[in-house]
Parts: sequence; C-alpha cells; structure tokens
Amino acid sequence: MHRFLRLSVLLMGLFAAVGSYAVDAPQSEPVDPGIEGSAIDKSAKEKSDSGGSALSTWESKYFGLGSEGEDDNVGPAVEQPIEFPHFRHAGDADKGGMEINCMYCHTYARRSLVAGIPPVQKCIGCHQNIESVRDKPRIKKLFEYWDAKKAIPWKKVHDLPDFVRFSHERHVKRFIFQLNRPVQEVCGYCHGEVKTMTVARRQKLLSMGFCVTCHEKDHPVTAEGGTPIGDQAYWYSMRKPLIDASGIIKAKGPNDCSVCHK
Repeated sequence: MHRFLRLSVLLMGLFAAVGSYAVDAPQSEPVDPGIEGSAIDKSAKEKSDSGGSALSTWESKYFGLGSEGEDDNVGPAVEQPIEFPHFRHAGDADKGGMEINCMYCHTYARRSLVAGIPPVQKCIGCHQNIESVRDKPRIKKLFEYWDAKKAIPWKKVHDLPDFVRFSHERHVKRFIFQLNRPVQEVCGYCHGEVKTMTVARRQKLLSMGFCVTCHEKDHPVTAEGGTPIGDQAYWYSMRKPLIDASGIIKAKGPNDCSVCHK
C-alpha cells in the first residue's frame, strides 16, 4: 500500500513538471514539412525580402497560378530505367511532338484511382512498326525488356502519402468529360508541363493546401459540349451549387475530410 502511494506521488510530480515545461516553452506556428525549406519557400522569402509580395509568389508557384514556365521542380529527379521522352510523344506538333493523348498511355486514369503505367506491349505496339528509330539507345533497351518478357521497372514520381486517397477517375470525369477541358490542360493542373519534359519531374507541391485551394474555387458544373455525370451530389458533397448572373451553374469541390482521408 505504501509503495502504491509513493508511486502515485511520483507520477503526479512528473506530470506537473511536464505540464509546467509545456506552458513555459516558446510556441511556434505549425509548419507544413513539405513546404519549409523547399524551392518555393525560399523563392517566396527572397521575393518578400526584395520588397515583393511573398503571398503572390506562393500563389503563383505553390498553386500554379503564375505565367507559363514559372513552376519549380519541387520533387527529386527520379532516374528511370528508360529516359522516356514525354516531349516527343505528348509535345506540341510545331515543336516536333506527336500530341498523343495522355490517356492513351495512362489508360486507367478515366476509370480508376491511379493513372496507371503502360505495359511494354503498349510501347511495342507502336515501335515494332517504326523502323526509323530502332537503332536508338532507348528503343534498343525497350526491345531488350520485350525480348526478355520483363516489365519495365518504372519508378513513381508523383507519390502521395498512404493516408491520402486521390481518385484520377473523379477528376478526369469532372474536368475532361463533364467540362470538356483539354486533356493536357487538366493533367497539367497537378502534373505540370509534362509535354515539355523528357523524364517526368514533379512540378507541383501536391500538399493539402494545394488541393483545398482548387476545391474552394467555383467551377462550372457543366460546360457547353460537356456531359453531365450522374448525381451532382456525388461531386459536390453537401455543397449547394450557385448560379451566377450569366446563368452558369457553379459549385465548389467536396470539403469533407473523409473524401480524401478514408
């Protein structure tokens, strides 16, 4: 009994000491670990120090609202088994590209959570008939995987934490099929100007603030030529759509935590 009392007194003293330290300790603002120290963070601070607006810099770089080419590469350079030239396949025709639809290779994007990586068969389906580039190092390597009957071990570039649930299907249906927006423009919201890259590089921060900022905007529900997709509540959760002066119905994205954090 005496031992129990002594232990209780010791624990009470320990809790009191810890509580006192927590009150006296200097408090700091919470920091998004994905922002602090990043290229965007440094750029915003430099802009502010030089007399510019740090907020406007964050808006342009962090949310992709600036002029073309203003985004930073905020992710690491990922070395891939084959240096896939996105600029050649998806780039503009006047710059030597073929303007291939993103969803031709990333076929799962319109019907799944993930966009998917094309199998070797998809690449070979085209390149077995293009003799002019068969002697290129990249194509030789492609055929090595094909002949060995092995999948190309591509590495992820745009990787989200396990506690985040992002659905490509919802966003593709919402902006491409429902709003009739260009495919490369919609994919570029989150992936940047992939059509100008060789190996894909992460350009957008893809943090919670990045997503919330887009969900807070009033997007048209259905544009001319777009296709309404099922029950609108599916897209807008419990938010009531608005009708502006021109009669266009607009609505914000879902704001329920469970939409992204299941």
